[in-house]
Amino acid sequence: MNEFSAAELNSAHDVKVLLCYLLEKLKEPVTEDQLYEIALDSGVINYFHYMEAIDSLTENHSISREVRDGETYIVLEEKGRYGADYFNDTIPYYFRKHILRSALYYFSKRKHERDADIEIIPKNNGCEVDCRIKDADYDLMRLSLYAPDEEQAKFIKSKIMLDPAGFYSKVIEFVLENEEEKIDIPNE
Repeated sequence: MNEFSAAELNSAHDVKVLLCYLLEKLKEPVTEDQLYEIALDSGVINYFHYMEAIDSLTENHSISREVRDGETYIVLEEKGRYGADYFNDTIPYYFRKHILRSALYYFSKRKHERDADIEIIPKNNGCEVDCRIKDADYDLMRLSLYAPDEEQAKFIKSKIMLDPAGFYSKVIEFVLENEEEKIDIPNE
């Protein structure tokens, strides 16, 4: 269970409604692996209810599987959309909030992983944190930072990964605003 919640839905029926609700809110198909990770990481759905719900939703044509570019996507069908709209109020807000938060966290984390490539390289006297901030097909920035030990290197990495674009932005802001210090020497 993750940091998001402490209670689980206790029926496959409720899980089916919650999964359809999530797919409706996302507005686009997600891969089978993404849906699985979001659902279980939310902390409100256990593995057994998830598997039972997915099987049932597939059998009753509320969702379908579609293969694109070698990935299997879960697509919400009209029947599932109707179920999400009609029954979503039967699922307490707590669970709906946690599953959506889990999805937002999941996709945000994946985006940050695509935006930054950070490697920790052990050295004789500490670690080097090599950071590469990317945008599409090119590097925006490459930077190497020193950390006295692996624990601190991992901490630096985790802080950058929270918001790679923000980190890049702050470095650029510093560079653009950096000026030579002016010293006023009083006239005697």
